[in-house]
Amino acid sequence: MKLRVLGMVMAGGKGTRLYPLTKERAKPAVPFGGKYRIADFVLSNFINSGIYSIYVLTQFKSQSLLQHLSDGWQFTNLLKSQFIIPVPAQMRAGETWYQGTADAIFQNVNLIEQAEPHLVVIFGADHIYRMDIGQMIAYHQEKQAAVTVAVLGVPRELAREFGVIEVGPDWQITAFHEKPTDPVSIPGRPELSLISMGNYIFGRRALLRELYEDAQRPDSQHDFGRDILPSMLHRYPVYAYDFERNEIPGEPVENRGYWRDVGTIEAYWETNMDLRAIAPSLNLYNRQWPLHTANYNDPPAKFAFDEEGRRGQAHNSLVAEGCILSGGVVQRSVLGRNVFIHSHARVEDSIVLDGCDVGRGARINRAILDKNVRVPAGTVIGYDPDEDRRRYFISETGIVVISGLRTRVEISSVGV
Repeated sequence: MKLRVLGMVMAGGKGTRLYPLTKERAKPAVPFGGKYRIADFVLSNFINSGIYSIYVLTQFKSQSLLQHLSDGWQFTNLLKSQFIIPVPAQMRAGETWYQGTADAIFQNVNLIEQAEPHLVVIFGADHIYRMDIGQMIAYHQEKQAAVTVAVLGVPRELAREFGVIEVGPDWQITAFHEKPTDPVSIPGRPELSLISMGNYIFGRRALLRELYEDAQRPDSQHDFGRDILPSMLHRYPVYAYDFERNEIPGEPVENRGYWRDVGTIEAYWETNMDLRAIAPSLNLYNRQWPLHTANYNDPPAKFAFDEEGRRGQAHNSLVAEGCILSGGVVQRSVLGRNVFIHSHARVEDSIVLDGCDVGRGARINRAILDKNVRVPAGTVIGYDPDEDRRRYFISETGIVVISGLRTRVEISSVGV
């Protein structure tokens, strides 16, 4: 019997902690790594794992994500079982937006009932990682589980921000703790706690039964981690899948378990900066497990001028298609598509998104420029915290973030 698997991607998050990058877009639509979007990771994991029937549940500020899905994630529809379809909140359960992760699935329960899959794979769209979901499915089948939850060991002090899971010797889940102040440790590893990655595999019948029952509970928050899964523990076999066991073709053993929640400006900046390493833990160049995205007809990157003090060059950096480094220098940074760096400009330890223009002699350090920002000649950003704080958004650790996105944004040249 061929196993029928339906993918459901939760892509409606506001991403409030990632503001101002989420000012005009949902978190899954935020650009990453020069040419990708955060949502590309989960979608690539589905496709590379052989899961081709996928609904993407959207909600807040979804236009940017919808456009990206249209540009890069459309099948030819030769087979009914191959599709990636965005599903906006349809308010089937009343005049409300999604009230929680379980409610998001319940409001689209008709899609599951129509497809009649054996398994429903429910993953979030706002984390950076690679995963062969087929291995998790095999584990789910081996354990004869009703639900399998992907988990990861993290330092206990970090686990307070996540759902923490207790397991028995065979990794059957015995308890859930939502953002506990004193996270329980992994037996034998007191420095670590197991957190839920927000990725689930459900048997269809158990999922439908629990969704309908949960929808009738007035005291429920209609969330998988808070309500559905804890209520199932003593009635169903619920297992944890250790993400560090997951093997990706073409990846060395030391890269296993790489997973980042880019929910804050600091985490987003640091994860992009991870890509600069000679041998990064997240290897974008692994052709055996490609990261899919939209492809545009952009020209190659260009490095112009070869004069002393005026040489277009980039060091320890990622430079996307269409960029022109016209006598400017980029160090330890990530440039998105069609960025123009003018002569004598200098960009260091920064993320510059698509369509930005950095003027002649400008200096930018430890900053994030959103799409289409125009930096006038001589502007200085990231060197004077007090001045930056007066003019721009500054994160807790001093990362300067300048919004842009839809149209070119002119910023004044204070600091020349």
